[in-house]
Amino acid sequence: MLSSARLLQRQKQSMVASPQLIESIRLLQLARAELHQFVEQELEKNPLLEPASNDSEALGDVPISADQSTSAREKDMDRPTSAAAAERPGEWKSLRNTTNAPADSRPALDEFAACTETLHDHVAGQIALTAFTPQERLIAGELAAHLDDTGYLRVDLVELAGKLNARETDVERVLATLQQFDPPGIFARTLSECLEIQLRQRDRFDPAMAALVANLEMVARRDFQALKQHCCVDEEDLLEMLHEIRALDPKPGNRFQSGAPESIIPDVWVTPSPGGGWQIELDPDALPKVLINQTYFAEISRHAVQNPKDQAFLNECLQNANWLIRSLDQRAKTILKVATEIVRQQDAFFQHGVAHLRPLNLRTVAEAINVHESTVSRVTSNKYMLTPRGVFELKYFFTVAIASCQGGDAHSAEAVRHRIKAIIAQESPGDVLSDDDIAVRLKETGINVARRTVTKYREAMNIPSSVGRRREKRLWLIGDQD
Repeated sequence: MLSSARLLQRQKQSMVASPQLIESIRLLQLARAELHQFVEQELEKNPLLEPASNDSEALGDVPISADQSTSAREKDMDRPTSAAAAERPGEWKSLRNTTNAPADSRPALDEFAACTETLHDHVAGQIALTAFTPQERLIAGELAAHLDDTGYLRVDLVELAGKLNARETDVERVLATLQQFDPPGIFARTLSECLEIQLRQRDRFDPAMAALVANLEMVARRDFQALKQHCCVDEEDLLEMLHEIRALDPKPGNRFQSGAPESIIPDVWVTPSPGGGWQIELDPDALPKVLINQTYFAEISRHAVQNPKDQAFLNECLQNANWLIRSLDQRAKTILKVATEIVRQQDAFFQHGVAHLRPLNLRTVAEAINVHESTVSRVTSNKYMLTPRGVFELKYFFTVAIASCQGGDAHSAEAVRHRIKAIIAQESPGDVLSDDDIAVRLKETGINVARRTVTKYREAMNIPSSVGRRREKRLWLIGDQD
């Protein structure tokens, strides 16, 4: 069969994502700080944009087209006011403009933290009060400069001695003095040395305790038989020694504040509504507000008419400005829709706690608000919700389902983990439950879960096995008796 070249013409439809559409999708998953940084960059690039003042209109009311006044009035008509929403008790209320809300009805997020003493300040004060020679004071200052936030010394003494042109014995002598400073265990180079310093200050560093500190890897493995042989003690003495070790501080520097505390700023507020249900609001500070300077645009347009390049640049800036305002407004509306649906789905959680958290997936929320599942996934990334029960990431409310024994409603994985943790917390020293026993207890309450699932959830919560918990409870008993 002979082959020949032919020209064919076909017509088909396809969806192509424009660069602006791609940017709009990316805006959905940006965290609060990333969004503000992106808006700042746009303000620098676009001369027509300017940040809105505090008394400006809400982001949704910003004009975005030539028919700006008509569009603004339509948005005002579509948006329910706080008074109208309060007249319908029992309904879910979602408000974007919170400027008119009473100050006492909104959660207080301002944190006023006093300036606390840092570890290096605390050490510097003690060095100033110690009778050092000028050379020893110089060595002490250099050693203090190499302290990390946990109180450990991170420097080689030989290199430091060469750098300061001092003898190594002088550096070691100064270090021995610094290791007597407060808090106990500071200026240690290893965990064993940190514990040794604290035990020496308590006058409890005997040969048996020295052998225990030298074999901390056996303590981590809970190899008590080998420890009894190395320490030459019986089981009762070993348990008492382990109890003393547990009372020590492995990171003495952590009690001091090393920097400004990092706080999570929620994007959504959930508060009880006076008429019943819940009121969902967006944090106004989390929404960057920008406006188009119409006066500046009109003035520049008069001078750019005669220059096609200037006119094209001005039109591009106007187009980008309108796109940014629309994208920010759409982002806010989408976050509010997703948050409102999450609150509606997890109403039992907000009323009764984590034990009543329902199974929920992205598809359920996406179908309820008529968006794609990937949109919900982007919205819930790095977004937080402030509730009467604390601050939660939006993804926290999405958990897999665990089947029920009686064929009723399924249980969420987070609720099952909470139930396992509660069962373990109620154990007595003489009745420590295995994973099989916990699975039986859960089935008695209607939760059909396998033993391996209990093991997976227990390990995810960093809870030891039944053998480890039994040993720990014996240590606690010994400590209580003391």
